[in-house]
Amino acid sequence: MLIKLEDIRRYYTVGTEVVHALNGVSFEVSRGEWVAIIGQSGSGKSTLMNVIGCLDTPTAGRYWLNGKDVSNMSDNELADIRNREIGFIFQTFQLLPRDTALGNVELPLIYRGLRAKERRERARHALDQVGLSNRVTHRPNELSGGQRQRVAIARALVTEPSLLLADEPTGNLDSATGLEIIGLFEQLHRQGHTICLVTHEPTLAARCPRAIRISDGLIVKDGPGPQVALENRTERARAAAT
Repeated sequence: MLIKLEDIRRYYTVGTEVVHALNGVSFEVSRGEWVAIIGQSGSGKSTLMNVIGCLDTPTAGRYWLNGKDVSNMSDNELADIRNREIGFIFQTFQLLPRDTALGNVELPLIYRGLRAKERRERARHALDQVGLSNRVTHRPNELSGGQRQRVAIARALVTEPSLLLADEPTGNLDSATGLEIIGLFEQLHRQGHTICLVTHEPTLAARCPRAIRISDGLIVKDGPGPQVALENRTERARAAAT
């Protein structure tokens, strides 16, 4: 088991009110699974992503990642876990504009203290994995949106993480390019990578073998991606008609 969440709760104080973002979330993700976490704005999916990504700690409950209880780790310990265990992929790519594709990909390895030769070798290999071996010297403004997202995926892969955590990875792409990126995720899944993909798009969730739908801080459905996506789409249509 790679991920285990047990009765995770996350509360925020906003002024005089307490916001219950997560209200007792429990589930497990095995190694090699590809799971979508789907929900609308305000459902709690972003808070859940932050907990899974060790960017935030739960108010209550326990979270194990790769056998480690990360629920009450210090900020420094969480930073080390993020660098070693999690590869992040963001909607907005988060690339350094003045650096090359190679430089962007090797950045996490600088934080890990690897020597320049090893960093570059691993970064080149990661770029080759995403089909960009001929773009290593290009800067982000010389790349298309899809190519920039591929650089971001290569950067996530380069540390050989236990988990790839993607936040709306096709949100800034046109539909055709988005399908190419989902095809790349399918390829990575076949290679054995564990992927958690956070989205509000039923079409994207339907491509995943498993989907977890969250609403009002609770899991309301956990099952095959196409089935969960269809139910979510039906409920959205019903809500729009009322």
